[in-house]
Amino acid sequence: MDFIFHIDDHLVSLVNIFGNWTYLILFLIIFIETGAVILPFLPGDSLLFAASALAANANYHLEIWILVAIFWAAPLLGDGLNFKIGQQVGDHIKPNSFLGRFIKEADLTKTRNFFERHGALAISLARFMPIIRTLAPFIAGGSGMPFMDFFKYNFMGATAWMLLCCSGGFFFGNLPFVQEHFSLIIIGIILVSILPAAIGALKHKLS
Repeated sequence: MDFIFHIDDHLVSLVNIFGNWTYLILFLIIFIETGAVILPFLPGDSLLFAASALAANANYHLEIWILVAIFWAAPLLGDGLNFKIGQQVGDHIKPNSFLGRFIKEADLTKTRNFFERHGALAISLARFMPIIRTLAPFIAGGSGMPFMDFFKYNFMGATAWMLLCCSGGFFFGNLPFVQEHFSLIIIGIILVSILPAAIGALKHKLS
């Protein structure tokens, strides 16, 4: 939680300690967030925003175009791995299995409902929703969706997500107001990203 809410401070430490290896660390965090299936709590949107904000400041020696490349490739490859895992494991997970210990049935049900409601477009939309973006490729792989159809919508979602988060951080992350209230901005990004899922859960509860 401290890493998520004070992500700018931790990124500065990463850059100072690891230098150019920071790019690999950032790639792995975004890749694992979706590729590992069981780690949906890793930072996503906020990490892209914060890293891009640091790239706009020459003192931190982060190249925005390298960040753009890794933040575009990482979700594409991570979701692709997640899809393949879904193909192998299937759509149903036994509670006492390895994956079943980490993935809540309620989250799977929520993702299935989201998938049924939006069809293949759910792959693109899910990229903007924590937890659901981790499980959507898994559900798609288990449901028998052709990989090329999945790749098309995954490409659209990953590209839009990267452009929105990186451009927002790069152009607005170093405004005085944003710098003074960076933690609040990060919390706001997290709340906005989970809002669709919260609204969907509330509608489901009321119905």
